[in-house]
Order: sequence, then structure tokens, then C-alpha cells
Amino acid sequence: MRDQAENLRMKMLESQGSLGRSIAIVSGKGGVGKSNFSTNFAINLTKLGKKVVVLDMDIGMGNVNILIGKTAQYNLKHYLFGEASLDEVIYDGPHSFKYISGGSGMSSVVEWSKEMVDALFNAFEQLQKTYDYILFDMGAGAANWSLDLISAIDEIIVITTEEPTAITDAYSMMKYIHVRDENKTIYLLCNRAYSKEDGQDTLNRLESTMKHFLKKDIILLGSLPEDSAVRKAVREQVPFSIAYPDSNISKTLKVMVEQFMNRNQVEIHGRYKQNNFLSKLRGIFSKGRD
Repeated sequence: MRDQAENLRMKMLESQGSLGRSIAIVSGKGGVGKSNFSTNFAINLTKLGKKVVVLDMDIGMGNVNILIGKTAQYNLKHYLFGEASLDEVIYDGPHSFKYISGGSGMSSVVEWSKEMVDALFNAFEQLQKTYDYILFDMGAGAANWSLDLISAIDEIIVITTEEPTAITDAYSMMKYIHVRDENKTIYLLCNRAYSKEDGQDTLNRLESTMKHFLKKDIILLGSLPEDSAVRKAVREQVPFSIAYPDSNISKTLKVMVEQFMNRNQVEIHGRYKQNNFLSKLRGIFSKGRD
């Protein structure tokens, strides 16, 4: 009966039109600017007319609130425990994007009650019907919970820097993801590049390594430059795309997002047929709770 109900619900969603696309933004290590990218990526998507919600999933270390100078009274944990409605945990970010703070209740699927699991899927269903993009700003590293969620999400953006440890950890993260789903679409971005050439070299090295050892093709998003505007914006708690729109990094990101959208345009038109995020996630949850 549960499978029949699930199939009926998915058919109803299909009849209502396209579903929002899920994107996980990940890194192998902390300190590479992942949350900063997520926030400004969301802003640039909204500038292109897209409805975007960011889920801050960096449990205990969430930075989205800090980067935009806001506080959240409720987070996803409050919703899962029935202490707040879904609308109450969705907050307004700058330039029309929305965000949800993850809280600290996402660590163990096995310990979740049936009510919590049902609430989570209801939330994701509602978000997919409402937004064009659901951005999951994941915590650094490869915890079991995050890998389970990442393996269900449509597309992955992996962020590295030129540092050797960041490069190594980015490769490890992509390998973890590939082992779980070899067909997963993976984008790679080099952040804080000292020059365009250095950034491209970092991307090429990782692309070559993925092809050689894992026979996996990845999509290179490009590199974002080291820019003092980022540090200034963080201190001011205003995203750099808004505080310093004429900075090198803001202009570079704007072009990058436009190219990303052009690359995704064909997929977006047929997104429901390609989008099985909820069904994949439900299968992972069911397996984890058996």
C-alpha cells in the first residue's frame, strides 16, 4: 500500500508540472568558501529569474545566517519535531532567495521516528513544487548521513582550492560519490584561485585524475579568483555579489552562473523524467531503517 501511495503521489506531482532541481554543494575539507559560494550562487540564480531555496546542512557549523547578517529562530529540526511549520523555518535571504537552517537534528536516520521521516519528505515535496532550485549547502567531509543525502540529489558541485590538501580531499569526495552512483553529474569549481591559469591547472589535474583512475567525466565550472571583496563582504555580513557587484569575483561568478544555466537548459525542460531525488532518498531511508 505504501508503494502504491508513493506512486500515486509522484504521478500527482508530475501532473502539476516540473519539479525543482536539487543541487548539493560539497567540499572535501572546510575553509574552501563553500557557504559563501552557495549564498552568492543562489543570489545569481534569482537574478536570472529563478526561485531558489538554500538548505544549510552544515550541522552545528552553519554559516549562511552569518554571511547574510540574519538569525533564524527556527530551523529544520524544529520542523521535524513538529515545533514549527515548514513556512516558519523558511526565511528570506537577500535578493529574493530563501533559506532554511539545518539545526542539529540531522545526524542519525536510524533514530528518526516515522513522523519525522514523513515530515522530511513532505517538506522536500513542497520545496520541489515551489522552487526551481533547492541548494543543499553540505558540511565538509564525507559523513554517512551527508553521503546518503548527496547520493540522492540530482547534481553535485564540488569545491576545491589550489591547496594540495583541498585537492586531495576533493578527489576523495568525488570518489565517494562516484562509488555510490557512477552516473551522478559532478561539477568541479576551484575557489580562491590566485590566477585564472592556476585555477584551470587545478581543475585539469583533478579532471585527469578522475578519468584515469575512475573513468569518470566531470564538468568543469571554472575558477573564482582570490578577491579582497570577499573578506570585506564577510565582515559586513553582506554577500559579495550584492556588496561589491563590480568586483572581479562578482563578475566572474555572474558569467559562471549564466554558463551553468545554459548548460542545464535542456535538462530543465524535462526535469521530472530525469528527477528521481525523492524516490532515491526514500529508498535510502527505508534501507537505513529496516
